[in-house]
Amino acid sequence: MTETVRVVKGMESARLTREQFERRFRERFRDPAFDAVDDALDAVIGVAWQAYEAQRKSPRQRAAGAGYADPTYELSVDWLATRAAIEAARIGHDDPSAPSRVLLINGSARTDQSCPGEMSKSYRLSRLAENAISANPRFEVDFLDLSRLVSEHGRVIYPCKSCVSTAQPLCHWPCSCYPNHSLGQTQDWMNELYPRWVAAHGVMIVTPVNWYHVPSVLKLMIDRLVCADGGNPDPTSTHGKDAAQAKELELAGWPYPKHLQGRAYSVVVHGDVSGTDEVRRALCDWLDWMQLVRAGASGAIDRYIGYYEPYALSHDALDRDEAVQEETRNAARSLVETIQRIRRGEDLRPDKELVPPRKK
Repeated sequence: MTETVRVVKGMESARLTREQFERRFRERFRDPAFDAVDDALDAVIGVAWQAYEAQRKSPRQRAAGAGYADPTYELSVDWLATRAAIEAARIGHDDPSAPSRVLLINGSARTDQSCPGEMSKSYRLSRLAENAISANPRFEVDFLDLSRLVSEHGRVIYPCKSCVSTAQPLCHWPCSCYPNHSLGQTQDWMNELYPRWVAAHGVMIVTPVNWYHVPSVLKLMIDRLVCADGGNPDPTSTHGKDAAQAKELELAGWPYPKHLQGRAYSVVVHGDVSGTDEVRRALCDWLDWMQLVRAGASGAIDRYIGYYEPYALSHDALDRDEAVQEETRNAARSLVETIQRIRRGEDLRPDKELVPPRKK
């Protein structure tokens, strides 16, 4: 028996007037070079306003087809393409003859391709880890540089909308919140990143501490991976974003599937003053919760580089700190060993058969 559900509403509207919409739209075309195509821009704004007014989030759709709760329900072709890429990645991941794949993540936003004018220490440490992993036969590295969010045109990860807090089945796997074409929320990088996580046998994150937290570029990805932990792989079961239907599904009994469980992970966190242990614990707790497998004690480290020294000399401090360089390589080596053991069939989770009394 399920409880009676209610959907609580009452927040102020975020809808824009036609004037507000046009003013914001035109902000992307402030360069005087666009003055020559102002008439064409007016026409584009007119079409975009119509899409906004009609709230055409997913203007290109097709019937879900066989295998879905409601085969006739139309799903976004964007979502279907990402779902197909995830399935292809899963097949590759499960192929015992395929090379081992590591998703190596540089979590720093600092880059010499943008305002800071200099590469990050995380990037340098990530490359050391890449070399250590690549030295092993039949290991491939998929290098994910999150600093591209601040240096590459059109590269974006949109924030999580917290659908899971309304009801877990409303959080679709992969995320169906984006793209939202009527709001101009397009080119979401997560559509590419979900399959890269699925394809990986192991994940290694190298990150600095920014104000006692991970950098915002890394946090954006972390938040958007919430759908990998209990997310609903069938949006037709909630007929898109129907909150009441999602609540009913959850209360009827939801399995909370762990879509990334069993993969190995390692973490390297560095800072200059404080916060490294808190960030390392937060990352490990998050990955543990998703039932990834930690790569031993040497696979999760936090260190200070140039403790209380000027930022201007931080790369010099890293040059001197050969110990942290080798510790980073060891974290990578530990990850390699853990992946090899998992792929040999060793069960590294002693509590695997325990049934948690609380799913979420």
